Amino acid sequence: MTHPFTKLTTTASSKPPPPLMTFTFLLILCIIGFYTLHHPYPSPATPPLRNPQTALHFQKTFLSLSSNYTVSSYLRDLTHHPHLAGTEPSLDTVRYVQSHFEQLKFNTHTVEYKALLSYPVHASVSAHFSNGTTVELSLTEKGISQNAILDVVQPYHAYSPSGSAYGKVVFVNYGREEDYRALEAAGVNVSGCVVMARKGSVLSRSGVIFLAEAKGAIGVLLYAEWDRLRGGGVERGTVMRGVGDPLSPGWAGVEGGESLDLEDSEVSKRFPKIPSLPLSFENAQIILGSLWGGFVTQFLNDLGRVNGGRVGPGPTMVNLTFQGKKKVATIHNVFAVIRGLEEPNRYVLLGNHRDAWTYGAIDPNSGTAALLDIARRYALLMRLGWSPRRTIIFCSWDAEEFGMIGSTEWVEENLVNLGAKAVAYLNVDCAVQGPGFFAGATPQLDDILIEVTKMVKDPESESGTLYDQWSAPNRIFNIQRLGGVDSDFASFVQHAGVPSVDMYYGKGLALVFYIL
Repeated sequence: MTHPFTKLTTTASSKPPPPLMTFTFLLILCIIGFYTLHHPYPSPATPPLRNPQTALHFQKTFLSLSSNYTVSSYLRDLTHHPHLAGTEPSLDTVRYVQSHFEQLKFNTHTVEYKALLSYPVHASVSAHFSNGTTVELSLTEKGISQNAILDVVQPYHAYSPSGSAYGKVVFVNYGREEDYRALEAAGVNVSGCVVMARKGSVLSRSGVIFLAEAKGAIGVLLYAEWDRLRGGGVERGTVMRGVGDPLSPGWAGVEGGESLDLEDSEVSKRFPKIPSLPLSFENAQIILGSLWGGFVTQFLNDLGRVNGGRVGPGPTMVNLTFQGKKKVATIHNVFAVIRGLEEPNRYVLLGNHRDAWTYGAIDPNSGTAALLDIARRYALLMRLGWSPRRTIIFCSWDAEEFGMIGSTEWVEENLVNLGAKAVAYLNVDCAVQGPGFFAGATPQLDDILIEVTKMVKDPESESGTLYDQWSAPNRIFNIQRLGGVDSDFASFVQHAGVPSVDMYYGKGLALVFYIL
């Protein structure tokens, strides 16, 4: 069978998610089932296996095939070691996912792209206090063994420029325009200073860095308050503007294709000009507690427990040094296809990325385990005589952490086909990260989400459905809009206009991961 696309001929916690994951998979599959099983068929002459009663039987069978054992097995195998995109260990996960699809007898293939990625060589931060003491701040997470340190990439910001910054520290809260206005009103000028910011829900990581650069800062230290809940964790991430390979903006980075030079203005404008590094919450508090200088009332809720709202500049000085390397690496997307029986040229796509900054037990491999288990259960249904009405495509993306590169390159290569033939894209990133259901969607799929949640048992209660839990107590459904560029739905929504859904468990942490 030929592939339906003619152009395709060829976070990182290490603690496994809880059993809620299985029920998340059921939800995802119900949504897919809406498109593949539940649509009315066009003719009274429909074969017996295609009537609504049989479709309902297959749906129930499908849900009954759920297994925590298989899901946990997939997750264990995927998170055996770190698998940063573009590195040799990442090839193990490519082979693992590809082998899984092939064993299920699916039409399977891998598509490669060349993309510019970024890795650290050296990083350090030292704090110089007014009493003459100096402290070298450890950038490595606590509780990691020496062997693990050798395998895990050190905390860094991908695409940060190499360089050093030495200056007084100013706390800029979330690093938003209104925060800088508050600082200015208090007589605080950040020009020539190293600014410290905390991650928030408005600005992306790159947005914080670029705005600090525009305000005259010479370096940025960024911490996440939720890291204090993760035992001294440090949040890695990208500071590149936009999505996709920066050397092929708007087109796919295929072998032999056009590629811009690193010095090209279209490329360089996507990277900040000042160095930045992530800090743990604990290290950030050491510096914040030593600041004097300006007093900003609006920051009291944030700094009151530390130093009474004093934001600097200084007198503490910070020496920030980062040396990195950008290099063109090969990334790998893996696909499996189940051909539709009646509308083979209409596609329902389910996607998840494999790459992770470290082990990725939550982000993204709780979602990858879901993807593999969904595929397993569909294969079992096919042995019983089932086939979908429309073509289903399983997509395992690479290099998402660097800026949705794998999915963006593929969407760019297949833009015309997707715009004309894709029915929906279903994205699962952090499938399970805590209690509470979260969903984001384009408006066309709101009603489907509500309908599906009425069909899925709530895993957090003895009785009732996910719909009951989600809508309580005020019967208002908080369906977010997919306007961000924070997961692999971005290119499907913003480039190809494909209706999309993104969902996971962990309502309390949803916004946190939504802007990572």
